[in-house]
Amino acid sequence: MVTSFVIFLLVFVAIGVSSVRFSRGSGTDYYLASRSVQSWLVGLSAVATNNSGYMFIGVIGYTYATGLASIWLMIGWILGDLAASLYVHRRLQKASADFSQDSFPGAIANWDGVLRPAAQRLAALIALLFLTAYATAQLVAGSKALFVILEWPIWSGAVLGAVMVAAYCMAGGIRASIWTDAAQSFVMIFAMALLLFVAVDSLGGPASAWQQMGQIPGFLDLFPSDLPLPGLAGGVLFALGWLFAGFSVVGQPHIMVRFMALDQKQSLVVARSWYYLWFTLFYFAATGVGMLSRIYLNNPADFDAELALPTMALQLLPDLGVGLVLAGLFAATISTADSLILSASAALTRDLKSSLSENTRYIKLVTLLVTLFALILALSNTQSVFDLVIFAWSTMASAFAPVMLVHCRGGNPGQRTLIAMMLVGAGTAIGWRLLGWNGFVYEGLPGILAGFIPWWISRALQRG
Repeated sequence: MVTSFVIFLLVFVAIGVSSVRFSRGSGTDYYLASRSVQSWLVGLSAVATNNSGYMFIGVIGYTYATGLASIWLMIGWILGDLAASLYVHRRLQKASADFSQDSFPGAIANWDGVLRPAAQRLAALIALLFLTAYATAQLVAGSKALFVILEWPIWSGAVLGAVMVAAYCMAGGIRASIWTDAAQSFVMIFAMALLLFVAVDSLGGPASAWQQMGQIPGFLDLFPSDLPLPGLAGGVLFALGWLFAGFSVVGQPHIMVRFMALDQKQSLVVARSWYYLWFTLFYFAATGVGMLSRIYLNNPADFDAELALPTMALQLLPDLGVGLVLAGLFAATISTADSLILSASAALTRDLKSSLSENTRYIKLVTLLVTLFALILALSNTQSVFDLVIFAWSTMASAFAPVMLVHCRGGNPGQRTLIAMMLVGAGTAIGWRLLGWNGFVYEGLPGILAGFIPWWISRALQRG
């Protein structure tokens, strides 16, 4: 078990470190691989980055507790993500290339080539805070897995993940991240598919598994039974919230920067094809494993739901299979953590302190410091992976998605309007969660809608 796990990790590190041979020694190369990445690599890297430890730990834990109703996460997330991709990705790629913007905050603040330094710094600050929180969640997910499967100390997974991320990110920047993401995506989907197949087979096939899930009260209900609004209205709002969660991908710097790195001669359609094929298969398998885990571990009152996958792997698989699942889970956490840390580093060196943005020694030092800070937060974290990821995801989406959509429609808002849009959107999402209203609907929905209000007001004042 330990041997197979370690072998996979060494392969990932070797792939990442080997990318240093192609480094061009510039800030643009470190953060965007000189905009030379091929379509299939972009697709696989983006899907590995999106399907993080949140999927192995958070989504499976949520599905364990919720049941079939969690399928709305998959449907809403994928459809919302696809809608965003068809409308935004190509426009972002073109705008960032046309005006030589190497970071996501720089691209959305200076979309039309007009510099808006205050808006860029605010975008960078928001990105830095919530990307770091998001990276913390990934390191926590890795720690939980090693604690359950290998019985290592709870801190060990976070430390190991941080060391690996720092090693190959400092060696090759985003090129190392993309290359390792592609390799990790294969391990992730194979590990999840293996566990799904073995779990179904052990229960006597799909029909028998479904029958046993039906014996758990409310587990096969189409919507959660504890929604604040009763009946169809509550269900529709629940599903709509997750559609907005999927659309929120346009506000995630660590994912969108992959499409900024795509070689403009390469096909975005090919990148999408790889991305959505892997995304759909992986999310389906993760939802299936989450539902099956409730049969094997049906004691929700005394069990941490986010430990469902590693616990079930120990019950069903031989040592080699357990090592593969652990490698897949750990690959998911570090494939996202490295992307988050690089984007946070870019926010510091390209947007908040641009005078040193081409000093590669400084850039790598900042990457190391961001990794260390995320590790410290992970070692002191008490929140669930699911909650921490959703909070970071929704806040960045609420700050950046309205800005992105207005840009794509040719709005060209001024600096004050951009700042107001980001503050109102992020503030609404944070306030919604602090008030506990996220039980009614995912906080990204009101946050994104509220982010448009300053734009509508500025348009009304201009017409008046």
